[in-house]
Amino acid sequence: MSAIAEEREFVVERAGERLDKIVAAQYPEFSRARVQQLIEAGCVDVDGRTAVSASRPAAGARVVLRVPEVRAARVEPVKLDLPVLFEDSALLVIDKPAGLAVHPGAGGEGETVVHGLLHQVTDLRGVGGELRPGIVHRLDKDTSGCLVVAKTEPALRALQAQFKARTVEKRYRALVHGAPADSGELDTLIARHHTDRKRFSTRVREGRRAVTRFIVLSRSPDAAWLDVELLTGRTHQIRAHFADQGWPLFCDALYGGTRREGPSAPEAVREAAAALGRQGLHAFRLAFDHPETGERIACEASIPVDLANALAILGL
Repeated sequence: MSAIAEEREFVVERAGERLDKIVAAQYPEFSRARVQQLIEAGCVDVDGRTAVSASRPAAGARVVLRVPEVRAARVEPVKLDLPVLFEDSALLVIDKPAGLAVHPGAGGEGETVVHGLLHQVTDLRGVGGELRPGIVHRLDKDTSGCLVVAKTEPALRALQAQFKARTVEKRYRALVHGAPADSGELDTLIARHHTDRKRFSTRVREGRRAVTRFIVLSRSPDAAWLDVELLTGRTHQIRAHFADQGWPLFCDALYGGTRREGPSAPEAVREAAAALGRQGLHAFRLAFDHPETGERIACEASIPVDLANALAILGL
């Protein structure tokens, strides 16, 4: 654990609430997720004993929070020249390229958005933790488009609250196989697939609610180009929803898209898949309230060349 920069102490006034909620309310400069990280790291004691986030201290319990010194991330800065759509002292929105993970995984191998941010942004200051500085939300590695990053703890907390409250507008463009209806709303539960733990499924009896709206912008005999709005933000939500409806994303090997792009597929489908080479999903628009000014910020990321080429081949 890092060296301790300061130690804070307070007394619980009311029993019955979770420890992470109590600490986050006491110190609003830290997000609840950040508080949970600190508790897991053993930085929070209740009456002299380490505790867990879900514990519910009694009224009068003494809570001690040890705040570690901010350390540079264990990843080295890399010059990636991430395209910036908006930036000020509180946040930035980038146009994430396809093929780039947002943050290092368990193995920590390969360049990520975080590597590029550490080179490109001088004032992240370890916001939100060492391996995910400033990361408010994420996109799959092979999804391109709008990604917002916080530069301060208050901005991080405020943006995360907007995502949780579903006040952030999240619109995607998706290239799918098949013939979806002209428009629709998919409102289902979603959970991990019962046999393939890498996948998620909407064909479940228990899970979290997932809501996806879509409109067909154009179609060909074998494909459709969709405008998609996420009303919730579950892992693989668009990919699982459309695959379970019989409209998998182009080039999505995990959810069955590539199975429709083999030798027996129409020539245009095979050529489009070859031109694309990654799942046909792009985070086209992101809109949210600025955490300091309250101004509505709306960013749009242009359709990248690989997707544009695939659309042209399909006549979309």
